Amino acid sequence: MSHDVVSDALSKLMNAKKSKKKEIFISNYSKFLLEVLELAKKNGYIESYGFNKNDKKLKIVIGKLNECNAIKPRFEVQAKEIEKYVRRYLPARNFGIIIISTSQGIMTHYDALDKNKGGSLVAFFY
Repeated sequence: MSHDVVSDALSKLMNAKKSKKKEIFISNYSKFLLEVLELAKKNGYIESYGFNKNDKKLKIVIGKLNECNAIKPRFEVQAKEIEKYVRRYLPARNFGIIIISTSQGIMTHYDALDKNKGGSLVAFFY
């Protein structure tokens, strides 16, 4: 049985934000989730993340986050189709990021457009 680690973590992140918590602990994580969190950290949506040495859980400190969620199903998009999904998932132009898994790694939709790369939609943050 497989679980979507990214979707579970982002749901926990939004639940914590709605209940006005500043940090959360996640027991199920993966390298893929860590790369998604790194992009969120670079863009200021989370302040930090790291491992709690005592119980081996991932600690995430929430930053300037309004909304985040995993994109299900993970649509396959070409570079010229990315703008359609930006309009669908983000509230305004130049406000937020969509994370895309490409053949050159995980990147934001801005980087994917610059490199003219398509891929699989993973999540959005704003």
